[in-house]
Amino acid sequence: MKIYTKTGDKGQTSLYDNSRIEKDSLRVESYGTIDELNSNLGFARNFVEDDGIVKILYDLQRDLFNVAGELATRDRKKFPERIHEGHVTNLEKIIDDYLEKIDKVGKFIIPGSNKASASLHVARTVCRRAERKILALRREEEVSEILIKYVNRLSDVLYTLARYLETELKYVEFQKPSK
Repeated sequence: MKIYTKTGDKGQTSLYDNSRIEKDSLRVESYGTIDELNSNLGFARNFVEDDGIVKILYDLQRDLFNVAGELATRDRKKFPERIHEGHVTNLEKIIDDYLEKIDKVGKFIIPGSNKASASLHVARTVCRRAERKILALRREEEVSEILIKYVNRLSDVLYTLARYLETELKYVEFQKPSK
């Protein structure tokens, strides 16, 4: 099987439903950023030593194929597996479980005291960018509210896991302006 088809040489690509679209469209930017997030999660897994978190990351990566598939399909009847409320509930459970394991200081931290937490913080920022792209797409085309909610909660999961894995907390102390 050849990996190149030559059908994208003029700046278009095929969606999951076989319709053609410009490669720099918001739809392609949206699912492309989800793909980037998926790769970042795979990268992060290589630094995580906690088997429970490794399993969570694998499961999130699998879910991201559903997110990308939904974003890569215009024809709602041809959606592959869809994100549903149960996915969001699962993310909320992960957040709640791991928030109970960390201190409750309400200050900003300087992220990345080790490779595992740093790589999850990078994934979190990619997730936030994906969310912004998806919200921009929603202004032009229909996007599932559940999908948007899922991506929003996902960034919270990634923050919570990264924060849990921090080995040294360096808090940001803001200086009050002098008068």
